[in-house]
Amino acid sequence: MKKMKHKNNGGKVYLVGAGPGDPGLITVKGQALLKKAQVVIYDYLANKKLLNFVSPEAELLYVGKRGGKVHSHTQEQINEMIVDRALSGKIV
Repeated sequence: MKKMKHKNNGGKVYLVGAGPGDPGLITVKGQALLKKAQVVIYDYLANKKLLNFVSPEAELLYVGKRGGKVHSHTQEQINEMIVDRALSGKIV
């Protein structure tokens, strides 16, 4: 794997699990991270009610990924979305 050097523009990436599907079971930390996120990338596993915690100003990107099925984005494309936005200083 090639190591790349990039200037840190303050961007951060957090992974927030969707849990078993009930939005009431999200952790306090997960809810706080969704509130402060500037970009939220999600797929079919996430209960859409979790998006109620996201700021209206945040960029929402549905990637439609579903294991073994046709989806709208490859994992490589999803990774690129995450990295590009984080390198531009966004909280993803």
